[in-house]
Amino acid sequence: MSFEKPYQGLRVVDLSQGVAGPYCAMLLARHGASVIKVEPQEGDWSRSISPLHGGNTAYSVAANVGKRSIAVDLKTEAGRAAIERLLPAADVFLEGFRPGVIDRLGFSYDRLKAINPRLIYVSISGFGQIGPYREKPAMDPILQAFTGFMSENKGPDAVPHRTPTIIVDMSTALFAQQAVAAALYARANGAPGRRIDASLMEAAANLQAIRMMGSYRDGDLKAATAPSGTYQGNDGRWLQIGALKNHEFKGTCKVLGFPELADDPRFADHTGRVAHAAYLTGRVAEVIKTKTAAAWRDTFTAAGLQNELLQSYREFVTHPHTEATGLIEWTVQPGSDQPWATPNIPGAPRLEPGTPEALCPGLGQHTREILGELGYQDADIETMIGAKAVFV
Repeated sequence: MSFEKPYQGLRVVDLSQGVAGPYCAMLLARHGASVIKVEPQEGDWSRSISPLHGGNTAYSVAANVGKRSIAVDLKTEAGRAAIERLLPAADVFLEGFRPGVIDRLGFSYDRLKAINPRLIYVSISGFGQIGPYREKPAMDPILQAFTGFMSENKGPDAVPHRTPTIIVDMSTALFAQQAVAAALYARANGAPGRRIDASLMEAAANLQAIRMMGSYRDGDLKAATAPSGTYQGNDGRWLQIGALKNHEFKGTCKVLGFPELADDPRFADHTGRVAHAAYLTGRVAEVIKTKTAAAWRDTFTAAGLQNELLQSYREFVTHPHTEATGLIEWTVQPGSDQPWATPNIPGAPRLEPGTPEALCPGLGQHTREILGELGYQDADIETMIGAKAVFV
């Protein structure tokens, strides 16, 4: 173990697929853990979401860098036996099957707890392990709908929209990882292992806690502040501004050329400005339309006011500020003709392109290697391959 990689020496067995579970395991790998990704013959389904790049996609690369892959048919006795050999020395076990499936495969929490009482067992699911929806299939967009997110995320057309950034999957991974960190800390102080149940539903609710709590108590919430939002310049580009505090509102009025509104009693405080949000929005939109969005960006920035241009991902990744912070690491993955713009994780060691920590494994790339470490002889491995219990 080291300060830079505090999880060095920990073994993680990752049976999950998609994004939520794998991204959680990837975060553990970024902090030094040895993560073994257990995949079926066809691979984690995140490898098949187009566009494809040499056996990987943006989904699979983002969620699996730094791992080793073993491809196994868990429906075979030999395949299950191979994974069981990993468990006595494992620290964390992740699964993402629908409730009940992992038990039928022989890897229930009670059974693994008997094998390894120190094991931290993580179950990732859509709706959780109990309740009438426990077996209902669900991915990120379904939970955006179920938990109220889409009701809040309406465009000017008043039609509810999902966000394509899979925020529910990603937040589930983050909540699960912090729960694992807490469990590891407790274990280091004498506690036994434990089971962690992390559902997409729970993560989505906590991600939206402020809006959910406020809306349930007070009804549909109005704008949080005014003027705030995106405004279009005369070049067609958009600028986001926000004026929450009184001095920000006064500064915005000065910058936009209507200082009289700064002293208008209707807008003296936050409550008054929100009550007149439609009027303020209209006034701001008229003025912003007279110049380019970039010109207004420079003016607002010079005045110390909150603002920024709406950017594409390509613009963000190559922006001078982004480059100066070193946020993006350009990692080269096998089978890809171009490097991937991979963000460094806050608080984790930086990725070093070309090192195992920065590479996403190929399907079954480490099957032979891992089986050898578990004590299988070459002849045994060939027999398992021939029987299609494992794959390379």
